[in-house]
Amino acid sequence: MADKETLKLIRMNEVEAKEIKWLWYPYIPFGKITVIQGDPRDGKTTAVLAVAAAVTTGAALPESVAAAGPMSVIFQTAEDGLGDTVKLRLVQSGADCGRMIVIDESEKELSLSVISMSLV
Repeated sequence: MADKETLKLIRMNEVEAKEIKWLWYPYIPFGKITVIQGDPRDGKTTAVLAVAAAVTTGAALPESVAAAGPMSVIFQTAEDGLGDTVKLRLVQSGADCGRMIVIDESEKELSLSVISMSLV
């Protein structure tokens, strides 16, 4: 029996290929983590929060055929204040803030080894 320190290896001929479903083709796939990276002051937060606002209200994204319907968004930021930046930009973009969920890192920082999250 393997312990938790043992890595499991998978041969790719054993993996079933699956079609990707897109929230916004070809930028944001459903069910995947999307990371936006760039230099300071490039407009990353403004762009992402505009997309999030559209998603929370069910508005169509640019160059999309149809809107996906109102959905919740989990948002994580490492550099912007929630009250003075994130909330203001969401309100300016017309977001349904009840559908915006922000990861609270005040007591525990997010890492790639996070196993579970709870919505409070």
